[in-house]
Amino acid sequence: MFRISDLRSRPLIVFWELTRACPLACVHCRANAVLEPLPGELSTQDAVRLVEDITGFGKPYPLLILTGGDPLMRRDLLEIARRASDLGIPIALAPTVSKRVFSGVVEKLMNYGLISASISIDSPIAGEHDRIRGSHGVFEMSIKAISYLKDLGLRVQVNTVAMRSNIARFPKMVGLLRDLGVSAWEIFYLITTGRGSWISYEELLPDEAEDLANFLYDASGYGFKVRTVEAPFFRRVAIARRIWDKTPEVGARLTKLDKLYDTLSKELRICCGERDEAKLEIFPTRDGYGIIFVAYNGDVYPGGFAPYYLGNVREESIVKIYRENKILEDIRGAKFEGKCGVCEFRFICGGSRARALAREGNILGSDPACLYIPRAWREAQ
Repeated sequence: MFRISDLRSRPLIVFWELTRACPLACVHCRANAVLEPLPGELSTQDAVRLVEDITGFGKPYPLLILTGGDPLMRRDLLEIARRASDLGIPIALAPTVSKRVFSGVVEKLMNYGLISASISIDSPIAGEHDRIRGSHGVFEMSIKAISYLKDLGLRVQVNTVAMRSNIARFPKMVGLLRDLGVSAWEIFYLITTGRGSWISYEELLPDEAEDLANFLYDASGYGFKVRTVEAPFFRRVAIARRIWDKTPEVGARLTKLDKLYDTLSKELRICCGERDEAKLEIFPTRDGYGIIFVAYNGDVYPGGFAPYYLGNVREESIVKIYRENKILEDIRGAKFEGKCGVCEFRFICGGSRARALAREGNILGSDPACLYIPRAWREAQ
């Protein structure tokens, strides 16, 4: 079992972009995915060596999430999974929805210890989801994929990108996911990188980001766990809402409920009824702290949306990179600049390192999407 203190020496999750090859053309994609593998992709020998190096973190081993692009387009996928299974490394799959999902390869992966899979749905409206994913009919196939994977006995998580143009449909998303019986909903707060750089206007404003986080706290009371990506301030909001129930005046100082929240929460109650107790995972991970990302060519980044070069697994062990890189030491020590550096929530939150990098060019800077003003920051002004 992982303990918080373990995160300084080993990650909870290793995300591995097996390939950039992908049949879709999602408008927000960080990867500039293509139809064929790019030159420089890790060879089978390099890939197996990476899997073996992961054991250097010690037990319990991190969860290895096979992503992309579309990991199912990697020809040696089963060989990689087999080696992970031999070593006792748990694996999860984040495939692109295509006919490959139904080809029988997932069943084979389950023989090698596959425990869960994630499917992306960005809207409960088929046409909107298909537009975001750049392919007609992918919404219907995604629904079928979730049912198929669940029938195989896998835990299924739905991933959703949060943009200004789709968050109004999130209450109905809650109803859809509850009906589908998924185990978790993971919401990616949009950061415009890669192919998605042109849609910066879709990034949430700070008040919208805060309202959405409060809505997601409510959404976690409808039968599945809720997690966020690049919105670690969700943990502050969750703490505030728990306090709010007992001491409203204190909770109100830690988060803000505005018009967007009022609209979303009202529709949520109309759509889904009253919520039960919130189901949350408040674990203080962030890019570079409990999370590490390996790109298709072996480059290592703090996270998939934070392309800050740390090293390459062809040249040095991922264990050495994670444990000894100076920037990662600063991230794990919450040695941030600006208001994130003095925030009383910096250890459990720490702000989005990817957004600080994308907006300010400083991976240790403050998260510009967080509207919270720390006590020490207020007093210093």
